[in-house]
Amino acid sequence: MDGPFLGLVLSVLNIVVIDIVLAGDNALVIAMAVRSLPQRQRIKGILVGSGAAVLLRVALTFGVAKLLDIPFLKLAGGLAILWIAVKLVAEGPCEENEACEASNLWHALRLIVVADITMSLDNVLAVAGASHGSLPLLIFGLLLSIPLVVFSSNLLAKLMDRYPVIIWVGAAILGRVGGEMILGDPLVLNWLQPAPFTTYLGQAVFALGVLAMGRLWLNLRFRAAKAEYPVQGPR
Repeated sequence: MDGPFLGLVLSVLNIVVIDIVLAGDNALVIAMAVRSLPQRQRIKGILVGSGAAVLLRVALTFGVAKLLDIPFLKLAGGLAILWIAVKLVAEGPCEENEACEASNLWHALRLIVVADITMSLDNVLAVAGASHGSLPLLIFGLLLSIPLVVFSSNLLAKLMDRYPVIIWVGAAILGRVGGEMILGDPLVLNWLQPAPFTTYLGQAVFALGVLAMGRLWLNLRFRAAKAEYPVQGPR
């Protein structure tokens, strides 16, 4: 096997592995955002959300290296991911009516797009690095991510229906991703200059913080519902 062909094979394998690993974050957001939708709306949300993720990656491909160096960009993106994680874990199921379905579908798509804008930056940068400037390889990586995100998000959404604990695990993962983006912002790096251990500790704190805020939000919603509809005792 000659050198150029071996290099091509290794680049393709690198892109496949990167897509499999990084597609999980996008799939997790999509699955958590559509989990409260009825099945017929869920499929639509997964397809549109996955398409939006890929389109954003294509749009970000040409300027991603410069974008990641802009101060506050990853900081703002990380904060957005944290907010989305807390909001998704506190979401309730949708009632079976058309008005609720439409409202929640568009709400889910907005959350997906905001999350995709922030998380697609790292994805595009990783695939661009693995392609070594080859446009065909870069396009291959982007196209491969479509079925991976669609399949993964659909599978995760079904698992969340059966095992609700996955929702909390997913929220913690998103909290870690948000923390990683915040701590990786150029401004934060220059200010804190965190050691590797401090970075991992900070990511764990953000993950636990998302779970705590989600639990607090759920408790507040439960108390508000209990106050609005008090349980009537026996007369």
